[in-house]
Amino acid sequence: MEAAGAPESSEEPPVRDRLAGMQKGNSVCSRSYFVVVMVFVHVYILNVIALLLYVYYSNGGQNDADTAGGPTAATTAAPEHRAHHRQEDTGGPHSYLPRLEGIKVGYKQKIELVNNKMHDMKTLSLKPLLFEIPNFLSEKECKFLIHLAQLKGLQASQILPVDGYKEAMENLEISKADIFNLLDHNQDGQLQIKEVLTHSRLGNGRWMTPENIREMYAAVKADPDGNGVLSLEEFKKLNLRDFHRYLGNREVTMNDLVRNSQHTWLYQGEGAHQVLRSIRQRVIKLTRLPAEVVENSEPLQVVRYDSGGHYHAHMDSGPVFPETACAHTKLTTNESSAFETSCRYVTVLFYLNNVTGGGETTFPIADNRTYEEMSLIQNDIDLRDTRKHCDKGNLRIKPRQGTAVFWYNYLSNGKGWVGDLDEFALHGGCLVTEGTKWIANNWINVDPNKARQLWFLQEMARYAKDDHESQKEWTVDKSYKDIHVDL
Repeated sequence: MEAAGAPESSEEPPVRDRLAGMQKGNSVCSRSYFVVVMVFVHVYILNVIALLLYVYYSNGGQNDADTAGGPTAATTAAPEHRAHHRQEDTGGPHSYLPRLEGIKVGYKQKIELVNNKMHDMKTLSLKPLLFEIPNFLSEKECKFLIHLAQLKGLQASQILPVDGYKEAMENLEISKADIFNLLDHNQDGQLQIKEVLTHSRLGNGRWMTPENIREMYAAVKADPDGNGVLSLEEFKKLNLRDFHRYLGNREVTMNDLVRNSQHTWLYQGEGAHQVLRSIRQRVIKLTRLPAEVVENSEPLQVVRYDSGGHYHAHMDSGPVFPETACAHTKLTTNESSAFETSCRYVTVLFYLNNVTGGGETTFPIADNRTYEEMSLIQNDIDLRDTRKHCDKGNLRIKPRQGTAVFWYNYLSNGKGWVGDLDEFALHGGCLVTEGTKWIANNWINVDPNKARQLWFLQEMARYAKDDHESQKEWTVDKSYKDIHVDL
């Protein structure tokens, strides 16, 4: 990943660190669109036009960072506690989140991450607020993380699409007119190819291009006049099963997916290897966030991209509406909300090697004056497509061994807490054209609902004090806790 949501195939890390998310936690056009689409739970919705609207909601595990499997256990809060965490927090420990200042693009400042050693930190953009820290990791530390990941074993970050289209179509209880209106972004009564492609970013499956859409239209005779635009009348004549058969007969390779990489998770909590603990401590100093917040976030994700590997532009976190709950706090608050998303306030990405060819991290719209979702696709150029159009993005970061980049996925709410999703944080991993690319990701999870986050930290602190061995079992990943590698 470039920083990615946890894939469907990802293993489940210890429950303390286990967080489920929607990879594609990507932003949507509106809250109403989000709520309507998210009603379809645990299936891929095969959209009428091109089966492009892959809407996958996972309650308890899906997808990186891309970012881990869903929880299998949850703490049940007492009724009075559940009522408490919904109330507006009035202050207390960790009720304020420090946020670094970028000043201006190119601004450099000195930071001390380890005793008696200063690092340079450079502002790369203000939208999103993004920093670069060379030599965050030593060469030996980078090699150690790669070695440890190989020992633990990596798995595909995304599996091939599940063939559940027929069942999805049979259960689809929404009229074609309603689907058309949802996709018709500018409400002009015509469905353009880029409107369909824009909504495909909600899904997790095949990556569709304008060429793919035209080929499909021609194959199923969806666009009689061949102008690439569908009217409502043309749309109503479409048959879902025609699209299903067309896609079902096409071979899907890893290169056709949203992401093509392998990954694993490394536990960083108490008892972990000193290198992993040291990295976590440096992240605490870098972000200046409360130690408890960082310690109760996700484990370290290590990702490998082989030649041909990529990750199309995405968001690391998802929008949070009243209808949604954060995966990590849902464990302890016993929320009944049907919709779950990752809440990754901060991403810290580490480059573990120098890449021979390609593999940059792209921020397609960094520091744009404005954000408009439809402008991401113009004249068949999709800025989210990291296999073809990385060179057209606003900012590209070349992988350099030991360098860390650090950005906020959310804006501030102006009161020292998490605000709205920062849509300028859209990013991806450019195609690796030669060699192999290794990266690692630390995500810092914070619930935009302050009271819920504080209750979560309180409960996790209570668990940490429990001396019973049965409670401590989930804090240890025995597959590598005893490994000692000389640096």
